Amino acid sequence: MGYELAEQLGWEAPDVVLYPAGGGVGLIGIHKAMLEMRELGWLRGELPRMVAVQSTGCAPIVDAYEQGREESTLVEGTQTLAFGINVPKALGDFLVLRAVRESGGTAVAVSDETILEELAAVAAAEGVWVCPEGAACFAAARELRESGWIGEHERVAVLNTGTGLIYPDTVTDDVSVLARDGRIP
Repeated sequence: MGYELAEQLGWEAPDVVLYPAGGGVGLIGIHKAMLEMRELGWLRGELPRMVAVQSTGCAPIVDAYEQGREESTLVEGTQTLAFGINVPKALGDFLVLRAVRESGGTAVAVSDETILEELAAVAAAEGVWVCPEGAACFAAARELRESGWIGEHERVAVLNTGTGLIYPDTVTDDVSVLARDGRIP
């Protein structure tokens, strides 16, 4: 994924990468790829700040990051509608935390309520049914932008790792249909 990001951006790294960190292997791999490309001379300048995104219902990596620990602690009884990031203790948590810290990144947890709101917002704005894990990343990006952590002119890659189609319970059936004249009946 790291190589694809760089290639699609004209062999330039984005400023920030947000990734849904259940096991965190994608985040680990993107960070490793960026380091390799810099060593090969394919990328110059700053590498992206990596952001590990989790749900408040299962946030062991966020907790470890905030507490300055090198690895997370097993969390019992986790629950989130984003089952792809419901990982109570990732095997590579220490690598995720290392990538986040080495890159000057951060770790963010968002609530299931916020995830559902972001799912609806992305669908309305873009016509895309993202997975809850991806919606968590969009919500985290919004929060980080509002706080100023992400700058106005920074290039940000937000990864959506699945489709909303496998989460039919995340949408309601009260969707308005536009009339032919463009008005909501």
